[in-house]
Amino acid sequence: MDIRKLDRAAVLETVRILEQADPQDWDLPTPCADWTLRQLVAHMAGQHHGFAAAAAGNGADLSVWRPAALGDDPLTAYRTAADTVLDAFAPPGVLTREFVLPEISDTLGFPASVAIGFHFLDYVVHGWDLARALGVSLDLDDATAEAALVFALRVPDDERRVGPAALFRPALRATPGADVLDLVLTALGRPPDWTADAARRPFTAPRG
Repeated sequence: MDIRKLDRAAVLETVRILEQADPQDWDLPTPCADWTLRQLVAHMAGQHHGFAAAAAGNGADLSVWRPAALGDDPLTAYRTAADTVLDAFAPPGVLTREFVLPEISDTLGFPASVAIGFHFLDYVVHGWDLARALGVSLDLDDATAEAALVFALRVPDDERRVGPAALFRPALRATPGADVLDLVLTALGRPPDWTADAARRPFTAPRG
């Protein structure tokens, strides 16, 4: 399993989805609680910059993980962030490095393959968030979805999923016959049937 190839596919899919956003769409609700599309994309772009910094050995600086300023052209700002992280992961020697990811642990370093796996899973899920917010499809091949499920099932389902700072919510029960992507979502606490209309009613959706 080439984690960088999988990650690249997930990231480029998020770019493709955002290319379909109209100017008025940036205020749409998303499956991440209390985040509009613009706020979610600012978070995603900031994480791209943070992971790129981690690949270069600078991940301990919390400032590099801040949500990105998107300015008047959020799509271009996001594309730039996506290119930055993909370029950072591309050098052959990157897989021998240790990444510092302070939002996950301020004491442990992570092997590059594990760290890039975290990033990959996050962008499969955030790709779904974007697609649901915009009412478009998320197009990932079976191998990518199946790899995401492997990573999702490794995420501990414990007290760390409770509270406003939780990266994921407690796992949900999957419906019988659910497809692979739905299994990824329910494993991480996201209801696959989320809709923007439901979000406008009183409801607390999983935070990304």
